[in-house]
Amino acid sequence: MIILQTPRTDERDRSDAFHAFARRRADGDVLVPPLLLPEEQRRLYVRRTLREDHQFRIRNHPEGAQAKFDKLAGAAFKFFRGTALLYYRDYAGTDAHLPRVFTIGDVHPENFGVMPNEDGAPIFGVNDFDEAFVAPFTYDVKRGAVGFYLIAKQNGLKKKKRRKVVRAFVRGYLGGLESFARDDREKWHEFRIDNSPDMIRELLKGAMEAREDFLADTLDLEKERFVSSEDIVPHSKYVEDFQDVVDAYVKENDIDADRKRDGFFRVKDVAIKKGSGTASLGLDRYWILIDGPTDAPDDNVILEMKQARRSALHGLTPGGDDPDDDEAGLVVKAQNIHLVGGDPYYGRVEHDDTSFLVRERSPLKDDIDVDDLDDDELRDYAHICGRTLAQPHARSDEDTGIMEGDAEKKILSSIHPDVFTDDVVRFAEAAARRIRKDWKLFKKDHALGAFAFVHGE
Repeated sequence: MIILQTPRTDERDRSDAFHAFARRRADGDVLVPPLLLPEEQRRLYVRRTLREDHQFRIRNHPEGAQAKFDKLAGAAFKFFRGTALLYYRDYAGTDAHLPRVFTIGDVHPENFGVMPNEDGAPIFGVNDFDEAFVAPFTYDVKRGAVGFYLIAKQNGLKKKKRRKVVRAFVRGYLGGLESFARDDREKWHEFRIDNSPDMIRELLKGAMEAREDFLADTLDLEKERFVSSEDIVPHSKYVEDFQDVVDAYVKENDIDADRKRDGFFRVKDVAIKKGSGTASLGLDRYWILIDGPTDAPDDNVILEMKQARRSALHGLTPGGDDPDDDEAGLVVKAQNIHLVGGDPYYGRVEHDDTSFLVRERSPLKDDIDVDDLDDDELRDYAHICGRTLAQPHARSDEDTGIMEGDAEKKILSSIHPDVFTDDVVRFAEAAARRIRKDWKLFKKDHALGAFAFVHGE
């Protein structure tokens, strides 16, 4: 940041200073923190940041980029979900005095859900690691708090009740850390059907769809081929090419090395998947049908291969160098650290000089419809999610090489619980107010066509 000082008696010196200021401004240097920009400059900044963040998609998948921008215009919470880079640039370098963990990077109410563990049983936890990065623990807590505040407002809750929802999230987080500090349960704990709160137990039970029924939603089961739809584009002529990709993925990630049988991981069909997610709209995504671990016809597996991207936190966090891993490798490392015995198909692979994340598209996948929750239910859910977030943070200690000592104890000793909770509630309220203002500015630009695809970009 350049601070223009009191005019000097030497007018030439002042002229030189303005010349340097003009050059840096022309080069796009950050001369004023984005949070301090007046409204008109903030509008231009938001427009430029979003186009910068989506330049690959605008060039290579303009229809995907357009679909994402259209989705962001629909609601402030969707805008928040899909603009992590804009969010984190506002807080670049903050909280440097606090312990660093392997953060999720994009904590919000819709990034918790059901997934399979290594034994094929449904568990509840954080289910999206695309923005994972090493950062102060507050980066996750604050972003999660903002997400719950926005959902609470979207659901019609008054300000006092919104604050209670955020407070429940923070208290759930601190309570989780305190329980892990007592007995190290973070090393083995899972939210399963037998030990989950009622809300999560019902979600886990409802997620147990028969694999055959699940596969029938997207496949012709007799032909073992993907069925064409608006979101699924069969890519069958490339089966042999993707067999090479799957073989490399199995080898590099040591996937299921002790249970292989003849035919396991044989590629049967391939499709391009469109329209998934919010933040990842416009990135390459494939579904690969492979022969499963047994001979049973309903035991086929759909692997999802999603193009990885650089975390929005890259270059913005204090206290250390950025990780050396490639985009997908960082996500896989985060998943291994954050979950106890997670998806056994999780891995990474290179395809066309691009880093891809690979995981199973499992029938054991479901989440809470947060739009339908009343204030009591949303408060309960926020508390559960806060407690769930505490576990990956507690696992970011000497066992994983992120820090020395017990992460949960270091985090708790760095704060005063009541003060911290109040600070986060006020932060969430202020950040949500700014995000809604940014969203309204974005909607004006979107309506004018500022984010429409232009040939030759």
